[in-house]
Amino acid sequence: MPRLDDSETIRILVSTDNHVGYNERDPIRGDDSWKSFHEVMCLAKEQDVDMVLLAGDLFHENKPSRKSMYQVMRSIRMNCLGDKPCELEMLSDASENFQGAFNHVNYEDLDINVAIPIFSIHGNHDDPSGEGHLAALDLLQVSGLINYYGRTPESDNIQIKPVLLQKGRTKLALYGMSNVRDERLFRTFRDGKVKFYQPSIQKEDWFNLMSVHQNHYAHTETGYLPENFLPEFLDLVVWGHEHECLINPRLNPETKFHVMQPGSSVATSLVPGESVAKHVAILSITGREFKCEPIRLKSVRPFAMREIILSEEKGAQKLARKDNNRTEVTRLLMEIVEELIEEAKTEWLEMQDETAEDEELEVPLPLVRLRVETSTPEGGSYDCENPQRFSNRFVGKVANVNDVVQFYRKKKNTNSTRKPGETDLDETAVSHLSTLDTVKVEQLVRDFLSAQSLTILPQNSFGDAVAQFIDKDDKHALEMFVNESLESQMKHLLALDRDHDLEEEEEIAESSLQKAMERYRTQMEDMFSRGIKKRTRGKKRFKPKPDGWDTEFDGVWEDQPGALIHSDNEDGDPNEDVAGEDGAEPPTTSRATSSTRGRGRGRGGRATTTAATTRKTATTKAAPATTTSKKTTTSTKSRKRRT
Repeated sequence: MPRLDDSETIRILVSTDNHVGYNERDPIRGDDSWKSFHEVMCLAKEQDVDMVLLAGDLFHENKPSRKSMYQVMRSIRMNCLGDKPCELEMLSDASENFQGAFNHVNYEDLDINVAIPIFSIHGNHDDPSGEGHLAALDLLQVSGLINYYGRTPESDNIQIKPVLLQKGRTKLALYGMSNVRDERLFRTFRDGKVKFYQPSIQKEDWFNLMSVHQNHYAHTETGYLPENFLPEFLDLVVWGHEHECLINPRLNPETKFHVMQPGSSVATSLVPGESVAKHVAILSITGREFKCEPIRLKSVRPFAMREIILSEEKGAQKLARKDNNRTEVTRLLMEIVEELIEEAKTEWLEMQDETAEDEELEVPLPLVRLRVETSTPEGGSYDCENPQRFSNRFVGKVANVNDVVQFYRKKKNTNSTRKPGETDLDETAVSHLSTLDTVKVEQLVRDFLSAQSLTILPQNSFGDAVAQFIDKDDKHALEMFVNESLESQMKHLLALDRDHDLEEEEEIAESSLQKAMERYRTQMEDMFSRGIKKRTRGKKRFKPKPDGWDTEFDGVWEDQPGALIHSDNEDGDPNEDVAGEDGAEPPTTSRATSSTRGRGRGRGGRATTTAATTRKTATTKAAPATTTSKKTTTSTKSRKRRT
């Protein structure tokens, strides 16, 4: 076989977890994320790659700020648009790969000159949400800047079709699976509801590359994606979501494919995994062979971390038995922090270009984290200064002026003295969880509520609402969850007793109502865990803005607690008795209920490059019919009972 040259090599710049917008309001670190992303885009242009592959979390927030969106669009336009012809040939059906308003790859658009196309999946930070179920990547795609692929509209029935590209005789099948909640994805794989499509012809000639954005390690029993769940025909998997940089591909001996974990381009937490040097990689694919060339990022803020056991430090054992030892302990820790500052600066200077040695470089303020175990020998103690006060001693020397030091004690194996029914979270466990970037809010809520006795609110839905409030900046998520849960519970209880007489209703014991509510709550939790009941994505309705409301001084009206309309009685609930402003009963009206939760998806003919395989067709669910006369009768009956 003749030797394949560079004209038949597909060069891909691989990056992930750029988190543009992270901590952007910080006066020191606010620009770190977009500067690192800009360096990645500049490397793509300098290295003359054929394409860029991003494995999720391009943005740190679900609703990126204008500044973040501006910097990303600016960087892509500066480095990825131009007159250079793109040598990649698109072979698959783009309408099945991208599913956007423009069903073609961006470099084939006659109105845009794309030199370096970007292919990206979404992560857990920038996933679709809200009205229209759109992601920030949808805005970039509709503007022609990226190609957003690997969508997962149905978490319980996932179909993964590759983007088929060719350069010369090198054929690339690019698979992508955007982020899905780990527990649900684990169950979907286990149930065999994930289907991979392969090219229909010359399967052995394709290099199969896949990008995912999931937990890589088993933080919980089902809260991750095992590598052996992925098909063995893959050649290389680019793993996003994990921030530790393990850029060199590692062979999985069981599945025989390689795994590459590029890690993040900006430190979003002060943990050991983030202190590893940040890299991107140039992936060169020729035929079925590939090679990886790591490139270290130079714009990343220096980060030094150390963990010590205070009792093992020189001279610290004597201090433990000394009264009023705060001054000596503080002085000892300050010396260690100063060493870390110099260590971080030296490392940053060493990785800069040699051509810049003659210039006086301004070293950015480093990130420093010192974890101190303060367990003491018997008969001694350490009087440690307040962590924030200690950290503020280094203002002007470090970038993280509020959390330089972290104190913790070693967990003691003692019997719990907690009283029966008293709940308390293990401080060591919480401290450990707080250092994990992969920990989810739902997990913390679940750990806290596991010992509680909830009667009305479903526990797993509660965790999901808290996650939406924190991660997605949905200010009304908790309010809507509580109101929907209460409304649903009331409808259920009234439906149970609708056919009873008043005397029978009065005879219902309080314990029976308690059991009925708990049964319904358990039912809702089970439906949510199986994916039957999902979080409402309907359009929010707000009250009219009051006269004289000044957004600049009073804030955004839609963010106010009283602005959201909890229920508009669109379903014609027979148990709701809404009175007008003058106290009169409103007239009974017939309103058609329109469902906005289902999202139709075209199922046109498959591309000729996709293998013909059996597919399960989702059954179309008809909307339940509403009968106005029946609702009116029931509503009248309900009002008579109350009278």
